[in-house]
Amino acid sequence: MAASPDNGFSRRDVYNVTRLNREVRAVLEGSFPPLWVVGEISNLAQPASGHLYFSLKDDFSQVRCAMFQNRKRAMQFKPENGMSVLVRANISLYETRGEYQLIVEYMEPAGIGDLQRAFEELKQRLHREGLFDEQHKKPLPPMAMRIGVITSPTGAAIRDILTVLGRRFPMARIIIYPTIVQGEGAAEQILAMLQTAGQRKECDVLILARGGGSLEDLWAFNNEKLARAIFHCAIPVVTGIGHEIDFTIADFVADRRAATPSAAAELVSPDQQQLLRQLERQQAFLSRQLDHVLQRWSERLLYLRRRMLAPLYLLRQLTQRLDECNLRARRSLKASLQQKKVRLSQLSALFVSRNPARLVKLNMERCGQLDQTLLRLIRSHLKNSADQIKYIAQNLHAVSPLHTLGRGYAIIQQSDGSLVRKAGQLITGEQVLARFGEGCAELTVDAVLPEK
Repeated sequence: MAASPDNGFSRRDVYNVTRLNREVRAVLEGSFPPLWVVGEISNLAQPASGHLYFSLKDDFSQVRCAMFQNRKRAMQFKPENGMSVLVRANISLYETRGEYQLIVEYMEPAGIGDLQRAFEELKQRLHREGLFDEQHKKPLPPMAMRIGVITSPTGAAIRDILTVLGRRFPMARIIIYPTIVQGEGAAEQILAMLQTAGQRKECDVLILARGGGSLEDLWAFNNEKLARAIFHCAIPVVTGIGHEIDFTIADFVADRRAATPSAAAELVSPDQQQLLRQLERQQAFLSRQLDHVLQRWSERLLYLRRRMLAPLYLLRQLTQRLDECNLRARRSLKASLQQKKVRLSQLSALFVSRNPARLVKLNMERCGQLDQTLLRLIRSHLKNSADQIKYIAQNLHAVSPLHTLGRGYAIIQQSDGSLVRKAGQLITGEQVLARFGEGCAELTVDAVLPEK
């Protein structure tokens, strides 16, 4: 049997995958100028190389993007998943995976200018309505025993506030109204917590707080409904939003604005050390006044005694009674002060025992244990899966037709692709394809011999 010709296969221009991807990349990069693209960041990755890899998406599509370290240095903000951005990019193709992607040259947050204009317009409108006027500001209570805090229960702001209140005024009762403080639905949750605090009337003063951030991060506090709710709230409201340079609409409407959450906690709480010093001064003043009164009465009694020698016995009784009252008053005042000091120590110890930092530490240790357990389970599962795949591969190889061909057998196919199982299927002069363990050959049937 003679082999057939190669039908011109050797004369074809055949691409391998690398060449194909390289030429497609050249076509893409040469066909599009730099483009401006807006979208939402997702799948953000920042490896040790300093480059950024992420996807830009809208409601219907997404595209992979890469921003290299030399371009990243020029950014004035920190990109995060879910952030809407505007990028200038070149279209390219990642040859290794054959993926179309954007090479980002510049990136900025989308919509910042619109947000700033909306902020200024709302600020001017509320200012004209009088919501910022000082005459509407409610005074803060001199000693608030019940302090409400509207903020995220897991953020840095609540930790700062609790630390300051624990140091300055630990006997105060802290009521936390938990809410998210940024993102979708944050303004509605903050408004709901403010209305709940107003309805319950369980606080002497309210702190509305969160840590620092960009204009987008603080946008929940620029809500018009929230501003009007703060204005109409019967409880004095103190804001501690962001840092000293951050201002929101809520800051302008609130009864007092503090530069930070910690400063807000200081505004609403007296200093316990200052209270103790004030109490000691009042004690000394009362003692001096009592001594002065006793001195006056002693002088008065001495004067009366000189004028009324007859009732000397009565005067002695009155004098003794006055001395007893003096001693009783001193003991009572001393006992009262001692009780208050003991109560203050008890409240301080109670606050320390309920410090959330201890619970956080316990939970972190538990998370570490769970992380180790999960890692062991994953490794065990991967090993079992690898062993199972190896076993299946061995079984498949044992029954594979290629394994059979490798032992010296061949498969014969007619021109229509059907397998030749009997010599009677062949016709003299017919061309067939023989497949061996390695390679194929086209053969011509010279003769069909009967079975012996």
